[in-house]
Amino acid sequence: MTGGAPGAQQMTDFLSTHEAAIRLAVFAGVLALMAVLEALLPRRRTGVTRLHRWTTNLALAATGTLLLRLAVPLLATGVALEAERRGFGLFHWTDAPYAVAFVLSLLALDLMVYGQHVLFHKAGILWRLHRVHHADPHVDATTGIRFHPVEILISMGLKMAAVALLGAPVAAVILFEVLLNAAAMFNHSNLKIGERTDRFLRLFIVTPDMHRVHHSVHRDEHDMNFGFSLSLWDRLFGTYRAAPREGHIAMRLGLAEYPSPAPERFGWSLVNPFSGRSAPDEPQRRERTT
Repeated sequence: MTGGAPGAQQMTDFLSTHEAAIRLAVFAGVLALMAVLEALLPRRRTGVTRLHRWTTNLALAATGTLLLRLAVPLLATGVALEAERRGFGLFHWTDAPYAVAFVLSLLALDLMVYGQHVLFHKAGILWRLHRVHHADPHVDATTGIRFHPVEILISMGLKMAAVALLGAPVAAVILFEVLLNAAAMFNHSNLKIGERTDRFLRLFIVTPDMHRVHHSVHRDEHDMNFGFSLSLWDRLFGTYRAAPREGHIAMRLGLAEYPSPAPERFGWSLVNPFSGRSAPDEPQRRERTT
């Protein structure tokens, strides 16, 4: 990979040194902003308090982060640093210009996350983990960080493999992680956006109304709109659905097999993928034929 602008290495060094602080600051800032906007401009008025749900969703995210630090201390950024040091990965082998490698890495990693999301819906054992995310009956910004810790671990493993294969620039990997986290909280938020604004934004990015379809109780709807950041992939691969059949206000969210309040409990969320019930989502899968 050929060098970029004169400040590229300085930017990489700064981001690498302060990655944890940057990610935490952006996470806290976006979450606080979404919380305020959801309170001021709610898309759906649920009438439920957020304290219990938010505690569980934040605890799941914290547990996943702790598991990552204990099991995979290198993480995606560490893989990118090693790829740069050893000169392995596609962009290093082809000596691609830094700017090209940077932009293509962001696109490729976003496509990987889209593909991973589809896989977690199609493979039974992976769906068991991912259904913890979908079981949230009141989708808001914290749903964007509500993932089972084992799913977070598997997701990081796939991300690390993609970074190694690409030889992605360190700065691109850090920026991607920050943007992905912020985008997830934004597009899961219970935020009202004007129809015209939403229609324009979703030409490029995944909006809350676009992603909310993915959290419908109806299987044919929650097997659509898999994108997290860019809306391009759903349109390109035929998984785009503009709106839920019942409308955004009346639509039911979550999984019909797991009504509130069970999914709002931390213990339930941790053990659910390993419960003895082999196919609790089967009634929803049969919706396609009824």
